Amino acid sequence: MLPESTDSHGGGGTAVPMAWLCAEYTADELLRAGRLVEPGSLEYRVGRQTLALTIHLCDGTDSGALADTRAAARLAEWLSRTSYDHPWPDWVRGRLAERAAGPSAATDPDLALARETWRQLEATWVLAADLDGLPPSAGHLPAGADAVDESAQTWVPAWQLGLPLGHLALHLY
Repeated sequence: MLPESTDSHGGGGTAVPMAWLCAEYTADELLRAGRLVEPGSLEYRVGRQTLALTIHLCDGTDSGALADTRAAARLAEWLSRTSYDHPWPDWVRGRLAERAAGPSAATDPDLALARETWRQLEATWVLAADLDGLPPSAGHLPAGADAVDESAQTWVPAWQLGLPLGHLALHLY
């Protein structure tokens, strides 16, 4: 079914957001395969939303996206977009703005779902370990050095929790 397909009655009904649904399915499969968090948890949901938004905005939502010959290139792009040093929120805002300027933006159900997902990821705040101020090499602390104080927590937008979760799921795939 093409992204611009309509309901089965053929009467010009509601368009089916196939590109978004494919991105969400792919994100779900990646997170389930990684077994990083319990499906159904808040962490899982924000990880799936963040990863689906990344996949969708990378235009990597063809049917069978992980099975075709371009899979390695797509995974590399998704890894790059979700990496720690990538300005992901600015990239998302830019890609959404580009698509909103397109000729079919007003009737694009995929764009509507992507925009709503981004709104939810920005508006939902979660309590997470406070990792601000850690040096980039904090994962490689010498023996006897202070470890991360996991009891120090802070409120962050949901995408800040979902982004590293999605990135790790991609690595594990």
